[in-house]
Amino acid sequence: MTQVGDVVAERIFKIDRELLKAYANASGDQNPIHQDETFAKSVGLPDVIAHGMLTMALVAKFVTDWAGGSSAVKEFSGRFVKPVIVPAGKEVDLTVSAVISEVSSGRVRMDISATSAGVKVLGMSKALVEKK
Repeated sequence: MTQVGDVVAERIFKIDRELLKAYANASGDQNPIHQDETFAKSVGLPDVIAHGMLTMALVAKFVTDWAGGSSAVKEFSGRFVKPVIVPAGKEVDLTVSAVISEVSSGRVRMDISATSAGVKVLGMSKALVEKK
């Protein structure tokens, strides 16, 4: 039985430049800040960054896996606060966890934490899930 205060087990997703390229090709988002280190740095970024929607998709995967499928997810939101920085030749983490903040009428609200290299990348991230 899920209760307020329960911690949802942490999950670590690995992100590297190969994943960024695959995501860019699949999504059509070929913005050079996601693939070209020189360009990313020229616009003031520390390095290439992951696509925001890739970050959100991985966090959504965490939620849907816990919920037992996407049909159980009634709401999902988050605010980008820092980018996921992906240096060349490195694999970086996207670490996602959650705490149950409300249980009511078969629905569970989750407060979600998403970090990379110990830095918070999403703020105010929440989900409402129907649990049977």
